[in-house]
Amino acid sequence: MKKIFILCAFFLSIGSQAQDANKILNEIDQNMYTKTKVSTTKMIVYGKRKTKEIVTKGFTRGTEDSFSEYLSPAREKGTKMLKLNDKLWIYSPSSDRTIQISGHMLRQSVNGSDMSYEDMMQERKLVEMYAPKIVGEEEMNGEECYILELEAKTEDVTYQKIKMWVEKKHSVPMRQDLFAKSGQMLKTINMSDIRKVGDRYYPFKMNYKDVLKDGKGTDFVVMEMENNVPIPDHVFNKSNLKK
Repeated sequence: MKKIFILCAFFLSIGSQAQDANKILNEIDQNMYTKTKVSTTKMIVYGKRKTKEIVTKGFTRGTEDSFSEYLSPAREKGTKMLKLNDKLWIYSPSSDRTIQISGHMLRQSVNGSDMSYEDMMQERKLVEMYAPKIVGEEEMNGEECYILELEAKTEDVTYQKIKMWVEKKHSVPMRQDLFAKSGQMLKTINMSDIRKVGDRYYPFKMNYKDVLKDGKGTDFVVMEMENNVPIPDHVFNKSNLKK
């Protein structure tokens, strides 16, 4: 009887941990994703000889559609990107051409940064892609965090495994280690400068680091952000790329 009680307690504990892990993942999704989002961001690419800064105005609708336009530097001003579901198009004003990025090209670096096109397109909710479990607790980037391990539930994800440090108070990711199916760590993302936007909390600074490259990574900084604001349908139309 005692053995049965111990086994029951053990399985109840596992079930409780799974529920808690899924609850945290849902809370992360609630923070990170909104019906619409309008933001101005700056990507800082640290090169060997010089640093490049790209300022972008972006519009997002749900987890499927996004449109962005480079505001600076002058040489790249007017470059536009449109994502509809799993398709991505880029318009270059210098050539006046629109090309579709697909297949292996999605793994390429964006403007020499540590971010790939796949990183930019990954807008699906975490609960749809990963099965989580809590594996510990630790301070990360000055915040008390739960440590989660996420295993991919489907094959069509960029990273098959993620180790994630999640700030306890507001369920904001503070760090992510991203792994390939082979177990090789590919990239890290360190988050900081958590701010409240409406009823959500969001990291306004992220450092992407491709661990297979030298250097100190790429900073992605949110300069302005508004959630749940009206965005006209024509913004998410291919005809908007050449306007």
